Amino acid sequence: MHLKKRVLVTGGAGFLGSHLCKRLLADNCEVVCLDNCFTGSKQNILPLMSNPNFEFLRHDITFPLFIEVDEIYNLACPASPIHYQHDPVQTTKTSVHGAINMLGLAKRLKAKIMQASTSEVYGDPAVHPQPESYWGNVNPIGFRSCYDEGKRCAETLFFDYRRQHKLRIKVARIFNTYGPNMHPNDGRVVSNFIIQALQGKPLTVYGKGQQTRSFCYVDDLVEGFVRLMNNTGDDFTGPANLGNPGEFTILELAELVLKHTGSKSKIDFKPLPEDDPKQRRPDITLAKSVFGWEPTIKLEEGLEKTIPYFKKILESA
Repeated sequence: MHLKKRVLVTGGAGFLGSHLCKRLLADNCEVVCLDNCFTGSKQNILPLMSNPNFEFLRHDITFPLFIEVDEIYNLACPASPIHYQHDPVQTTKTSVHGAINMLGLAKRLKAKIMQASTSEVYGDPAVHPQPESYWGNVNPIGFRSCYDEGKRCAETLFFDYRRQHKLRIKVARIFNTYGPNMHPNDGRVVSNFIIQALQGKPLTVYGKGQQTRSFCYVDDLVEGFVRLMNNTGDDFTGPANLGNPGEFTILELAELVLKHTGSKSKIDFKPLPEDDPKQRRPDITLAKSVFGWEPTIKLEEGLEKTIPYFKKILESA
């Protein structure tokens, strides 16, 4: 019998996972961080390694895992197009086989489990902003499908395990998130723009830059995870949107990055990639009403916290 809550975080050496591990340690949990380090990095969790309540396991969740824990946060999966399209079959396996393995573990342990799903389940939405009740508009055979459909299938598995095995589940649909520990070459727009600006290279904007995104700072998102897991009863499963409802065009983001880095970089307009959603903004009414969550960190403040991390990476490269 543990005195502390023992929590497994899959994908724990990744961007979101490393911040979640840090938060759980601060909340006096024992944390088992599991990662195969395909996109995660031990660098992200180095500051946690000396904590006696933290342990790191190198493991791929497409293979079964035998371990004793009280709760599971299932975050393992490449989350940027560059990484998930590198090996699309493995991406689908990570979402689907990984979910089956983690659900099987939760079933055996009678543990509560949270699935990190994604706003990508909405595809290129025909409804704006996107509420959890919207079923989405996803291309099942496009370049992004390995991720979109993998995450949709994982949600299906979570709800079927609940219906069939009475499992205690939570599902979070994550919208664009940014902050320190992002992979510098993950191809996501915030890291792309900051790196390009700091290197004095043109900022790559697709189309006319009028497509919109909502950017949530990582600390806000992690607060949402913890509240969803701990501040809701077993009857509330989600899915719950977690993201910042402030909506910006990609061009506005580029201009903010130039302002906060002091860069003189120009903007380079390129053709829009296939299946790139034109609008993405969460409706967070559910998260607000059920577990009292909404983001508090504005985009400009978050960029000020994120830019020094990338500066440091470029200086040590």
